[in-house]
Amino acid sequence: MRKLPAKSAGLLLVISGATFWGVGGTVSQKLFQDYQIDVNWLVTIRLLIAGVLLLLVQYFKKDRNQIFRIWKKKTTAIQLIIFGLLGMLGVQYTYMASIHHGNAAVATLLQYLAPAMIIIYLLLRRQTVLNVRDMITVSLALIGCFFLLTNGSIAQLSVPGPAIVWGVLSGVALAFYTLYAVPLLRQYDSLVVVGWAMAIGGFALSFIHAPWEVDVSEFSAEVYAYLVFVIILGTMIAFWFYIESLQSLSPQETSLLGSLEPLSAVLTTVVWLKEPFGMFQWAGTACIIVMTFFLALTKEASS
Repeated sequence: MRKLPAKSAGLLLVISGATFWGVGGTVSQKLFQDYQIDVNWLVTIRLLIAGVLLLLVQYFKKDRNQIFRIWKKKTTAIQLIIFGLLGMLGVQYTYMASIHHGNAAVATLLQYLAPAMIIIYLLLRRQTVLNVRDMITVSLALIGCFFLLTNGSIAQLSVPGPAIVWGVLSGVALAFYTLYAVPLLRQYDSLVVVGWAMAIGGFALSFIHAPWEVDVSEFSAEVYAYLVFVIILGTMIAFWFYIESLQSLSPQETSLLGSLEPLSAVLTTVVWLKEPFGMFQWAGTACIIVMTFFLALTKEASS
């Protein structure tokens, strides 16, 4: 059997990873709506299992010494705990809560407002100056968000209020996640940082909803299949594939193809779960996805 060229393998990895991320949100919505799976419980087991599996990948395929070395410096250990609680757990919980109260399509798209939030934050902190690129990015984000949430009508929102609140908080959490992780990722492999962050977040949430409080013996085969998809394919494999793709693709190429996540979330939510989606909501979706492409392309041009 012929081995795929490195570039082709990288493309396959990032496309698969982004698609798994997006579809994982839709499958989570299915679990919430049709099987009444508790949000706290799902986030807990998702983080715990995926975190441990990522650390196992690091142990067998990369520098295993990093797994415990990250805890030896007090400052790094504190940073990792903060990242796990406020970054990883913050992103995962708010995203799942937004899906629970609304749907996976809107939750994913609201989370993708994070780049615009980062730009606004850096402008307020005067760490950057407003340029044409930033103006276009923020404008696309605001227009897309307006269409997505109102479907073109100011009179009423087309998305439940709690879903909007959790979705916006998910974008804020992702912005924090992105900025705060930089110093850690400069020193340690991403599998170590993210694996531990997931394990920390899952462990902390266990005190609110312990994994063993749910009787899994009553789950049907369909529930088990959906849980495996969300935890393994939609979390652990998705992240691992994304990281592995960086070995043969540029960060810009990976970012571009990573925009398949919101697209796959929207398509599977509308087609599979039959979620209503208006014309203006499609326009809003297009604005947010175009914003993602624009950011990646302009970053590539300026690098």
